[in-house]
Amino acid sequence: MNRTILLVEDNPDDEFLALRALHKNNVANEVIVARDGMEALEYLFGEGARAGKPPLQPEVILLDLKLPKIDGIEVLRRVRADERTRRIPTVILTTSGETVDIEASYDNGCNSYIRKPVDFEQFIEAVRQLGLYWLVLNKTAQSDTLAS
Repeated sequence: MNRTILLVEDNPDDEFLALRALHKNNVANEVIVARDGMEALEYLFGEGARAGKPPLQPEVILLDLKLPKIDGIEVLRRVRADERTRRIPTVILTTSGETVDIEASYDNGCNSYIRKPVDFEQFIEAVRQLGLYWLVLNKTAQSDTLAS
């Protein structure tokens, strides 16, 4: 069973920290990194640079909001608008604590909104809890389909 994580993150330092935190918490899932919103959508829908390749159906999407080309809110809108991707758990993982960003994220169907802690130890703990919940405890229609 392929339980891939799609990490959508344009900041190389935050990408490194997220990957390190996942590794430090023994999350062995394959992590695909998209560095902008357009690349994320190309992975999810098999379009653009990924045309002809099968669309990615990750177990969870970890989505930053402040992205080049297409921002995180628009990525979330498109994910939720498409029958193939609307049920993929999508966690906003961002530095923004702005009320407008939090409201827009939930209005567009995010499953969880997590503000990136500045402290690395807090970040490791946040990622540990993310991995435990979304990859171990949470049941999705996709994981139920894969298991049968």
